[in-house]
Amino acid sequence: MRWERFFDDLEDQLAAEWEAERAALESEAERLRLARVDLRARLVGLARDAEAPLTIELADGLSVEVRISAVGADWVAAAENGGGRRLLLARIPAIRAVQASHDDLLRSARPVEHGDRLAERVTFALAMRDLARRRVGVAIGVPSHGDGSSGRVLTGTVDRVGGDHLDLALHDAGAPRRASEVRSYRMLPLSAIAWVRIDAAAGVPVV
Repeated sequence: MRWERFFDDLEDQLAAEWEAERAALESEAERLRLARVDLRARLVGLARDAEAPLTIELADGLSVEVRISAVGADWVAAAENGGGRRLLLARIPAIRAVQASHDDLLRSARPVEHGDRLAERVTFALAMRDLARRRVGVAIGVPSHGDGSSGRVLTGTVDRVGGDHLDLALHDAGAPRRASEVRSYRMLPLSAIAWVRIDAAAGVPVV
């Protein structure tokens, strides 16, 4: 009986060691996988699985509660909570923090089997060209002096979009883009823009 117990104990120890080794390998593989996950992938996960609203903090100091509805190549589209029917288009490089529940953060780190290849090709510049084509009134958040502490909000209509910049005709929010309504014009590098806000009632589709 003692020998049988001895071999049983050895089998139990071996099984425990194998299980510990397997768990260690899985843990290391998970760490390596997470090391390759970028912010865009996490935002895609939040758009797909988040159960609660998120708070996004942007480079111009704006902090807004939203639900992410789509993720492009370098930007997100998010419906604002409590903002009527406003839609926020935020550049991913302008995101300074995302506040979410712990469960939603964990879900956003799950592997994604099949990414949206079309969405991955839709850049912020392409989204701005669509707004220019539709002549949609916008509000644009621009950080001041690049320090991220505060910023300006410019309202108007995007007239045209170049490779890395856009032309904005400034006029009052809600006013039509007429020569008599335009106060001045601005040429803005796309990299200087933190976010663009539009009225979802304008019927602008997102990716």
